Amino acid sequence: MGALSIPGILATFLIGFSKAGIKGIGAIAVTLLAIAYGAKESTGIMLPLLITGDIAAVIYYKKKCNWSLLVKLIPYVATGVILGAWIGSDLPEYTFKFVMAAIIIISVALMLAYEKSSMNLSSQSTVLGMILGLLAGITTMIGNLAGAFSNLYFLSMRLSKETFIGTAAWLFFLINLFKVPFHIFYWDTINRSSSLISVCLIPFIAIGFAAGIKVVSYFTDATYRYFIILMTFIGAIAMLIS
Repeated sequence: MGALSIPGILATFLIGFSKAGIKGIGAIAVTLLAIAYGAKESTGIMLPLLITGDIAAVIYYKKKCNWSLLVKLIPYVATGVILGAWIGSDLPEYTFKFVMAAIIIISVALMLAYEKSSMNLSSQSTVLGMILGLLAGITTMIGNLAGAFSNLYFLSMRLSKETFIGTAAWLFFLINLFKVPFHIFYWDTINRSSSLISVCLIPFIAIGFAAGIKVVSYFTDATYRYFIILMTFIGAIAMLIS
């Protein structure tokens, strides 16, 4: 298993790109890393890369976090991580992907309908946070695929572009740190070999992040919302066929 490969480098670039605010492409990065290093092994390689991107994002967007929403979401996501660690080794991979992709696609359809309406879901934010937070926690532990569910939650709260990115940055920074012991002591997917590969790939996070910052600057709040919905749908399809 070589440290550097074209799919691995491209996946790492996309992680940095995503952490800068180009959300919805996480499933593509997951698929590329799985091609390069194997499905389960790649999760341990990916986690340090995600945390590196998270650190860059929380520094860059440090003043843009909606802390009240974050505090509501964290307990449910953390619970989902624990559930994901428990069921991750026994759940058939295709069944997991099919169910999660179906939920995301249905949710995207509902979100498009919501965008066209004048509904305000803020009064249901606790219920939404519980449902989407649990799903995000389970999927982030099993396959680093939580972005779709957090995207849908933050979209439903009608956050501005930068608040969306800043809140997501802090959410995933905290949750990815929480996942580390499970990967080291329970799944043994973070080890000396995986860490060496992660270190070799880290420079491509910086390149992707710089490119993503440039691209994000061209979006208005409105166009960013529709872009996230589109990319979340594409990510669900990528998850389904990967």
